[in-house]
Amino acid sequence: MPLRFLTAGESHGPALTVILDGMPAGLPLAPEIVNAELARRQKGYGSGGRMKIEKDTVRILAGVLAGETTGAPIALLVENADHVKWKGREIEPMTAPRPGHADLTGAVKYGYRDLRPALERASARETAMRVAAGAVCKHFLARFGIVVGGYVASIGEVAAEFGDMPYAERFARAEESDVRCPVEESARRMRAEIEKTIRGKNTLGGVLEIVALNVPAGLGSFVQWDRRLEARLASAAMSVQAIKGVEVGDAFENAKRLGTEAHDPINLKSSASDLQPSNLSRASNRAGGIEGGISNGQPILLRAAMKPIATTLVPQQTVDLASGENAPTRYERSDFCPVPRAVPILEAMTAFVLADALIEKLGGDSLDEMTPRFESLRKATLDDLPMDNVSHVFWDA
Repeated sequence: MPLRFLTAGESHGPALTVILDGMPAGLPLAPEIVNAELARRQKGYGSGGRMKIEKDTVRILAGVLAGETTGAPIALLVENADHVKWKGREIEPMTAPRPGHADLTGAVKYGYRDLRPALERASARETAMRVAAGAVCKHFLARFGIVVGGYVASIGEVAAEFGDMPYAERFARAEESDVRCPVEESARRMRAEIEKTIRGKNTLGGVLEIVALNVPAGLGSFVQWDRRLEARLASAAMSVQAIKGVEVGDAFENAKRLGTEAHDPINLKSSASDLQPSNLSRASNRAGGIEGGISNGQPILLRAAMKPIATTLVPQQTVDLASGENAPTRYERSDFCPVPRAVPILEAMTAFVLADALIEKLGGDSLDEMTPRFESLRKATLDDLPMDNVSHVFWDA
C-alpha cells in the first residue's frame, strides 16, 4: 500500500512521534491543522485526570517545507507534559496484571520482569500520534471533497435513535456534545449513565459510528484479500485500544435477513449515464458503501464496539506474578468512559485507510498529478465501461 505510518513513544516518556510515509507533495500543511484534531481527542465526558495535565500540540520535524508537503516522510512530535513528574523517579515494580489489559500478555511475549513497559506502550496515549497522522490524511481527503466524521451511537445500555438526521448534521451536533452524541436527549441519558458509573468506581463502553462522505466508487479491490476496502477499514479500527468489534453497514442485521432483503437495489434515476450516485440511485445503504471489497459511491459506514477499559477503581481478581499468590489489581490513572474521545481516533484511522486507497487508485507523487485524475474519476460515465454485450469463450488458454 502506498501510505503507511509508524508511531513510537511511551505513555510517560518524554515525547510521542509518528512518521507518515507516502503522502504526496504539494499538500498545504501547518501545525494548526493537526492541533485542531489533537484538541478534539482530549474532549470527552468521562475522561480521567490526565486530560487536565496534557494540552497536546504538534511539532512538524520533517516532510514539510514552505508550508507544503514535499513527498518525503512526514515526522510529527508531541511532547508529554506529564513526563517531568516521572523523569528520574523510582517506580515500584508492577507485578499484578490487570484482566483485559496488555500487562500479562506483554510480559509473556517480551519476558518483562516488570509489567510497566507493557502498560507504557500499550496505553491509549499512543493514539495521540494516530490522530496526528490522521489529521494530515483528513486534510488530504478534504482536497478531494471527501469528509470523514463520527459520533457516539450508544454508551452502556443507552442508545441513540438518529432517524433520518443527515450525516453532516450528526457530525456538527456531536461536536457540540461532551459525549459526542448528536441526539440531545440521548446525550443527557448517556451523561447520567457515565456519572452513575463514576460513582460506582467502574468503567463503561459503547458503540461509535464513523462515516465517510463523497467517497468515489472504485477504491479498494477484490483481487487479493488484503486489498478489500472493508478488511482494511476493519483492521485499522480493530487496532485501536479497547475496540473489540466492527461492522460495515448493517452487517449484523443483514445476517438475520433474507438475501432479497439484505442488499441495496440499483436504479437509474434518468436517461443520463453518470456512473456516480447522482444518477445511479439506491433507496438504502445496507452494504455501508462497500460491495465486493470496493467503494460503491455511497457513504461508507462503520460501527465499532468499544469495551469498558480494564483499569477500574474497584479492584479485580488477579495473581501477583512475583509472589505467585492471588491479589487485587492496583489502580492506574485512566478514563471512566473513553468512548467520546475514541471518535476522533477512529476517524483518523478511517481517514488513513481511505487516503491510502485513494493514492493507490489515482497514483501520483504530487497533488498536481492527482487532481486531474480525480476529476476524471468523478466524471466517469456508464459509457466509459467497455460493455460490448458480445459472448466470449471462457478460459480459452
